[in-house]
Order: sequence, then C-alpha cells, then structure tokens
Amino acid sequence: MNIGENIRYLREKNNLTQREFCKLIGVTQSMVAQIERGTKVPSMPLGKTIADTLNCDISVLYSESLTDAVISV
Repeated sequence: MNIGENIRYLREKNNLTQREFCKLIGVTQSMVAQIERGTKVPSMPLGKTIADTLNCDISVLYSESLTDAVISV
C-alpha cells in the first residue's frame, strides 16, 4: 500500500466520507481524491493533520502494509 491507499483505508475505517474528511483537515475534496489516488503527496504538516484526524501516528500513513493489529482506530 502507498500513503494514499493507507489514508483511504483509515478514512473509511473511521466511517468518514471524502467530503467529511476534507472539511476536518482543511483541504478540498479534490485534493483528498488526488492524495488517495497517489497523484499528490501531502506535505509533512498536512500529513500530521491527517494522522491526528485519523487517530494514528504519522508513521502509520507511510507503512507498507496495514493490519488491524498495528492500527488502533
């Protein structure tokens, strides 16, 4: 998985739509879609905001594989 796939997985695990999520992190829905598709990479400050919103450590976003054992959402 790449960072975009991880963000999408965690967003969905938190029962957030893209619209809800983009409002929480302060970016457009288009930006969230681009991040999740892997065409954009969030800046470190945005990555921190995303991680905080998804209740995880920023390192989780960059993990190669996500498992429920590693993620406490």
